[in-house]
Amino acid sequence: MATHLPDDFKCPISLEIMSDPVILSSGHTFDRSSIQRWLDSGHRTCPITKLPLPEHPCLIPNHALRSLISSFTIPKSQPDPNPFRDPDPDQSKKYQTQLLIHNLVSPSSTLESKLHSLSQLTRLTKMDSAPRRQLAECGAVSAVLNCVNSTEAEIQEKAMALLLNISLDDDNKVGLVAEGVISRVINVIRDGSSSSRAIGCTILTSLAVVEVNKATIGAYPNAIKTLIWVLYSGKGREVREAATALYAICSFVDNRKRAVECGAVPILMKIGGMGLERAVEVLSLLVKCKEGREAMRKANGCLEVLVKVVRNGSERGVQCALFTLNSLCCFAEEMRVEAEKEGVLEICVGFLDEENEKIRRHASSLVQTLSGRG
Repeated sequence: MATHLPDDFKCPISLEIMSDPVILSSGHTFDRSSIQRWLDSGHRTCPITKLPLPEHPCLIPNHALRSLISSFTIPKSQPDPNPFRDPDPDQSKKYQTQLLIHNLVSPSSTLESKLHSLSQLTRLTKMDSAPRRQLAECGAVSAVLNCVNSTEAEIQEKAMALLLNISLDDDNKVGLVAEGVISRVINVIRDGSSSSRAIGCTILTSLAVVEVNKATIGAYPNAIKTLIWVLYSGKGREVREAATALYAICSFVDNRKRAVECGAVPILMKIGGMGLERAVEVLSLLVKCKEGREAMRKANGCLEVLVKVVRNGSERGVQCALFTLNSLCCFAEEMRVEAEKEGVLEICVGFLDEENEKIRRHASSLVQTLSGRG
């Protein structure tokens, strides 16, 4: 059996397939029994590099490699009655995924082979949840995160794309956060390429589908601040994805005040006025907290931006702008007076026969507020 399996499955000392692979501080993997005998004999150097080891070397279980070896070596419970038939496509895909994961986690893999593995795994995980679960269950996420840390832009971008796919499975979302994904993603959003920054923002949006992750991301140092920095300094897709991530995170109540304190309102007003309706959607969340309403009251051109969206926006944009306007008009008398001057009452009356129930309801509430009946 050993001669038909990848060499990386074999212990460098015994040359047998490893049953309990562990990683030495040198970064090389050995079967636990073999390296323990080496150490018990008094050796304090790595058998491969010959470099010195600590007095009490730590042996770290290599869960990813152990899972792969098990997948390759555990025999089928029943022999195949027709060994010459075409292979099961699901089994073939699983076997292919295992090989790619092995290549990704192997310390001997070249840059080119890791690029190939990342590309193929990204393709496999884009539409199929089974490879996503395989990656998470066999411990390969740490290898993907190591690639995210790469100084090679192409490796980093492909690793981020694969990480995004893994995050699409709800079962993986909390586990990814536990493995330290947030800090890696925030670093990439800060320092990575434009494409990696956009993917990083999308990963945060994906993770924030789970309520507990919204709280974790919002409380993470510089997470919200970094997204707002992208709104200021980014372009195109980066800005859209950052605004979407901010919307997802601010659907958690405690994060709204954090976003306001990080300066979200002025930049959201600016890009909302430039036509990015997602910014107005975020404002419709921030207006629910007192700090958000106060910041919007002080923001130059606030009413003009919201009225512009009410006049020309999509159904979703109009809903959010009407809700935000009503909240502000209830909050501050000068906002109500200014809204009347902008002709908001007449616009809202025109929406009272609107087919969209939410638009009709928000318009009716704003009519009552402007008429002094709110």
